[in-house]
Amino acid sequence: MSEPQSRLVLADADTGKVHLLDLLTERATAIADVGRDMRGITGDGRFAYLDAGAGGLRVVDGGAWAVDHGDHFHYYRTTPRDLGTIAGRPPYETVADTATTVVRSGDGTVRLLDRARMEKGELAETGTRNAAAAVPYRGRLLVAEAGAVRVEGGDDVGACEDAEGTAVTRRGVVFGCADGALLVGEKFKGVKIRNEASEGDRAKEFRHRPGSSTLVAKAGDQGIWVLDVAARTWRLLKTGPVVAVNAVGEDGPVLSLTEDGVLHAHDPATGKETAATKLLATPLTGAPAIQVDTSRAYVNDPAGKAVYEIDYNDDLRRARTFKPGFTPTYMTETGR
Repeated sequence: MSEPQSRLVLADADTGKVHLLDLLTERATAIADVGRDMRGITGDGRFAYLDAGAGGLRVVDGGAWAVDHGDHFHYYRTTPRDLGTIAGRPPYETVADTATTVVRSGDGTVRLLDRARMEKGELAETGTRNAAAAVPYRGRLLVAEAGAVRVEGGDDVGACEDAEGTAVTRRGVVFGCADGALLVGEKFKGVKIRNEASEGDRAKEFRHRPGSSTLVAKAGDQGIWVLDVAARTWRLLKTGPVVAVNAVGEDGPVLSLTEDGVLHAHDPATGKETAATKLLATPLTGAPAIQVDTSRAYVNDPAGKAVYEIDYNDDLRRARTFKPGFTPTYMTETGR
């Protein structure tokens, strides 16, 4: 296709149904029924992974994706479909490259799935491991265990105690560690980016726009951590506690939601608030999230049964409001 085929996968915890909202046509279509024990959702740009509690991890093909060629993207679409369930124990972490999808269960079991077969509609395991974290990268598997990150079948690339949280950027893979983060670059050399935060305030779950090297994470009740992978620096934005957070990218704002239903934009370099808008119905319910692509942000409002499209380059202007006719408890974006 000539343009991004952006879609939102929306899950209604009240009914267990999963819908696909096409952002080009503005139509919502039911594509799966996961059951009422849903606990969350993650995505990798094409597939959505729904935590079905004791029912395992349900996988849905969003039917839209983008391929990054460095200086340009190619965009694709196909028929969305429900692929079925992966056994496991919540919470789940998922990360993928062009060949392998990694699913880590809460008990430390790591399952490797054949990506090509997933694209054909089949969930096919190619192996299992046990690790604190695992990320496929440049045809290899990076594994965090026993206080270090190593290339499977090779040497350690760096120390990383209590590994938790990962992110894949154009500059390499980031692992969250007790003393900051470990960046593993394309030559599989690890560089520590230190941050002596306390256990309650350390970064454990990174968010960023796909392709960007600016990462953000909650900093306990203090606010937001901003990790500039290119500059290899941390900055603490003392905003106070936030419900959700994401980063637009280099020279773009950090976006956050607070309990009062307000969406905020902060300058990642100075920490200054540059815009704010009351957005969500309160008291908050469900799991409000912020999804970011190259031009827009999307925020689900479970209490208000709405999804908002935000122009983050125009003082958080509300560009569109979607009323899908159900509760969008959980949300992820595909087609990016």
